[in-house]
Formats: sequence, C-alpha cells, structure tokens
Amino acid sequence: MGRQHIIGTGEPVVGSATDAVQARATLADTVRAGIRGGVTGAVLIWVYEALVWVGAQHLMPLAGIPRNATGLVFGKAVQDALGIGAYVLGTAIHFAFALSWGIVFAAIWPWFRRRGFEATFVALFFAIVAWIVMHVLIMIASSNHPNYADPNVIIGGFMSHFVFAVPLALVVKRSLAPQPSGRG
Repeated sequence: MGRQHIIGTGEPVVGSATDAVQARATLADTVRAGIRGGVTGAVLIWVYEALVWVGAQHLMPLAGIPRNATGLVFGKAVQDALGIGAYVLGTAIHFAFALSWGIVFAAIWPWFRRRGFEATFVALFFAIVAWIVMHVLIMIASSNHPNYADPNVIIGGFMSHFVFAVPLALVVKRSLAPQPSGRG
C-alpha cells in the first residue's frame, strides 16, 4: 500500500504516534496563531471595505468603517450618541470578533490539516459560516442592519468575509506548521 499524502503538497502524512504528538500545537500556540490570523484578517477586511464599499460602491465615507460595528451592534442612535467613542468601540468590537474567529480557525485547522485539506479551501467555507453567524447575531442585537435577504448584501458579505478568512487561514497554517528540528 502507498503512503498517504497531504493534498497539494506531495509530502507524506506523518504516521507514528510520536510524530502526531510532535505535530500537535499547544493551546498557547493555537491562541497565538489565531490572534496573528485574526489581526491579519481584520486589517484586510477593512482594506476591502475601503476599496469596495467606500471607493467603488460609495456606501459610506472612509471614516465610517471603524464606527460601523457600533451601529450594527447597538443601533444608529447609540452610534451617533457616542460621537468619537463610536470609533473606539467599533474598532474594539471589530478586532474582538476578528481575533475570536482567528482563534476558532486555529483550533479547528489541525483537524483539517491531518485529513489533507488545504487551508484556503477550508477558509472559503469558514468565511460563509462566519458571515452567517455574525449576521444572525447582528439581527438579534439590533434592527439597524442592511436587508440580509438582498442578494447584493449576501454576495458582498461573502466576498468581504473571503477577504477576511483566506489570509487568516494562511497565517494560521504557517503559524501552526510543524517546524523542522532545530527551528522554533
């Protein structure tokens, strides 16, 4: 019988129990990788929003991006009442959720890696799940949100979350990759 290979890498999957233990990340490694990936995704989704939502579609001013999360979670009245605080709170909400999603991906990634999946492939489905979960939570928290039944909103939401999840996945994949001996 041939050896099992990780799809797309040409490298055999490790087989012994010792290899499996060495390949497992500690909780601290997982959290660190998730934070790295989450920050990367958080910044890049804002770049996407600046280019697409602000630049191409003119949906909001550039300064509206950081405060957007405040309005989605607490409503427009709270967003307006907070003034400059809406920017701080919106940024905190944005990064808190991005870091949380990063840690979730870092926690599930080793399971998919052991089964031979590529991180970017997993990220595409992860992005869809993240978008759905986030927007269900937004609908529960506030009535101040776009029409989530509108195909343009759905497609735009999926696209922005692909821009979030794919770089996140690549950072997590690299951060949790088994290191050759002597590297740490």
